[in-house]
Amino acid sequence: MTPPESTLRRTASRPHPPVGAGGGAVMAIASMFCVQLGLALSVHLFDQLGPLGTAWLRLAWAGVLLLALVRPRPSDFTREDLLASVVLGAATAGLMILFMCAVTRIPLGTASALEFLGPLAVAMYAGRGGRRVWALTAALGVLLLTEPWHGAVDPVGVGFALAAAVCWAAYILLTRRVGDRVTGLSGLAVSMPVAGLVATLAAGPSALGDVTWPLVLTGLALAVLHPVVPFSLEFLALRRLTTTAFGTLMCLEPAVALVIGAVALGQIPGPVSAVGVMCVVIAGIGATRTDTRATPPAGDHGRAAERVDAVPPA
Repeated sequence: MTPPESTLRRTASRPHPPVGAGGGAVMAIASMFCVQLGLALSVHLFDQLGPLGTAWLRLAWAGVLLLALVRPRPSDFTREDLLASVVLGAATAGLMILFMCAVTRIPLGTASALEFLGPLAVAMYAGRGGRRVWALTAALGVLLLTEPWHGAVDPVGVGFALAAAVCWAAYILLTRRVGDRVTGLSGLAVSMPVAGLVATLAAGPSALGDVTWPLVLTGLALAVLHPVVPFSLEFLALRRLTTTAFGTLMCLEPAVALVIGAVALGQIPGPVSAVGVMCVVIAGIGATRTDTRATPPAGDHGRAAERVDAVPPA
């Protein structure tokens, strides 16, 4: 039976994402720089809004911007897709709030290294054979970056960073699922307002009295830098990379954080941290060269497109 004409038009207008590690890797790396630069710039707001208030202002703006720009349609979602998008929003809020709390207590590079344990766990769970070598190399890098044998790291800050790692692992798995099954950035346009709502419930009431118009405008600029641009890039990257490749590629994040922390915050890494950076960079390169999604995602929308393409002209 020939599908309705509206389905044919909607499917025909939907672009198929390019395939391969190159584009996905570039998107992921660009996302990392946006995230770390946004975090470094956000540190300067802590004295006025605190970490929770700063995270809330950025998430609230991000939710408004994505909802207004993307304008998701109910027809883009099944019930399961909508639920996954809502849970993704909660994980996103937890990721950002917990990480902001971590960087108030430990250096940006150390916090990012600990947070990376989330993507590393995804890579270790999903990887097979030689691909796990890259995850183990990244684990060595994380160990050298955190230097736990010194015992000088704030345990509360470490706890916040590890909790953020759990949220990041959930974020990667949920983003992959939602991105494969929901058209364009519609899933992100639902998850981000949910994240903004969760952040509002957690921090909004206590921070509202400290908000001024200059802070509102600053929050808008920071929301574009992180999370709107990087999360959009990650949505697209996860359509081109497996969760193993993406999760291990995120091992570059501590290296990016060290660079941004040194330049923007004056947090200069020691020689052991430099060796850790080399380990995670090597692991990231190895992962993207050996683990790529060979075909476009075949979620419900992808299968629908294949069915329509197979229908002969009437």
